[in-house]
Amino acid sequence: MLTLPRITVEVPVLGIGSSPSDYDELGTHVDALRRRPGLHLTLLHIGVLDDFSRDVADWTNGITSNAAATRTVVAWLEALPVLPGFSGRAEKLIVLGGGNVSGLEVEVPGHVREFQVLLVRALHELLDDLLVDNVDDFILSSRALGFRYPRWTPHIAVGRPKTRTREPLKIEPLAVDFGSSRIRNQQFLPAAGAG
Repeated sequence: MLTLPRITVEVPVLGIGSSPSDYDELGTHVDALRRRPGLHLTLLHIGVLDDFSRDVADWTNGITSNAAATRTVVAWLEALPVLPGFSGRAEKLIVLGGGNVSGLEVEVPGHVREFQVLLVRALHELLDDLLVDNVDDFILSSRALGFRYPRWTPHIAVGRPKTRTREPLKIEPLAVDFGSSRIRNQQFLPAAGAG
């Protein structure tokens, strides 16, 4: 079965700690430590584009079609501003979601939090343009978006928790360097004018 790619706005991790062993050391605290290439911090999760467009069409009772939603979302994504690279700091591992993911909680500069708030506001405006009413209700109920928590916690998913405890685990502080923001899986988006 073909798994469709999820679309997110993210920043790639360029480096963690002062040497590769700093990251490898996390393997003593988590199972299935993820490889360093591909690590990222998600700023905004859109989900599978087809699912998101279907959610919009269902919510609007077809007033906004799947095709129209897809075209509008692709154009919106491609017009988003780019956040320049930045540095952060991690001092603890946290358990995420249903308890299956362990992540480095990252302290990020204020302008990064402001950018993430800007993205959420832009998402609200996008949904208004798509004729979605009760935007907050839609965001919380859309399976594609997957929003479950009102507060954004900057984090890098690094593996699976070794224990069942949900308590944060303090670690030696690590500097984390990030690249510029990008659209994950952008190569799978249809052309904005298509359809």
